[in-house]
Amino acid sequence: MIILQLTGGLGNQMFQYACFLKLKSLGKEVKFDDVTGYETGNARPIQLAVFDIFYPRADRSEIIEMRDASPALKDKIRRRLTGRRLRQYVEADYCFDEHVFDLDDVYLIGYFQSEKYFKGIEDQLRSTFKLREDLLTVDTKRLGTAISQIRDSVSIHIRRGDYVNSDGADIYRDICTDKYYDAAIAYILDKHPGAIFYLFTNDASWGEYFANTHPELELNVMTGNTEYSGYLDMYLMSMCRHHIVANSSFSWWGAWMNADEDGIVTAPKPWINSEWCGDIHTSVMTLISPEGEVLN
Repeated sequence: MIILQLTGGLGNQMFQYACFLKLKSLGKEVKFDDVTGYETGNARPIQLAVFDIFYPRADRSEIIEMRDASPALKDKIRRRLTGRRLRQYVEADYCFDEHVFDLDDVYLIGYFQSEKYFKGIEDQLRSTFKLREDLLTVDTKRLGTAISQIRDSVSIHIRRGDYVNSDGADIYRDICTDKYYDAAIAYILDKHPGAIFYLFTNDASWGEYFANTHPELELNVMTGNTEYSGYLDMYLMSMCRHHIVANSSFSWWGAWMNADEDGIVTAPKPWINSEWCGDIHTSVMTLISPEGEVLN
């Protein structure tokens, strides 16, 4: 059996669930630990249920056994004397690791942010990651229909909040710069001069700033959805034909779930200011540097 740790926000949960489905397709028995990664006070909400997804959960005894975490005195003493007998595999970096598919009898930790982790089950995933009808408000459904009927609708995602304010923000900073967004917009407008843009952000004031500094664009700033209803933004993103994504798994999925073969997807390179993370980029992405240079 494999126990896969669920962690992070909706986009990360979707990558982990995609890896789960791939492992299941290979005949593995897989369960989720959806407790350990959400024990802190600032944990993000678990939201896979918005897709009507239910998954097998590992019970506490299974997690304790796999992680050698028994609180019994004899086990504490034994660990102090001989060390912990972890049956655990941690994703080494942000690159695709095909060895994951060979694992069994292990507690698996990672983000698995590459479509290589779910190669061959793409259609199943697109069918699975469909928002529940009962969660679609009348206004969202109406707007989604309108966006899908526009010949050249473009989603722009600007991630701020924890990307600029948290202790770990340096890993994301100075990648999705003004030059990145301006170059991405120019790239799309060069090919589709009549494009209509929809801006999604977790910082409403920044959305207003962006609109004020780009008066030449037909731009709609989307507001009103919180951390707990952000899946509605992802739904609306997926209705757009073209996408300017941030270095965020949230907009990665918003773009990926739109299967328009003629759509343009621009993405930043590098993705993060740390380990090489090139496997998150797909073959259909046009990569743009923080200096605004189109790289492919």
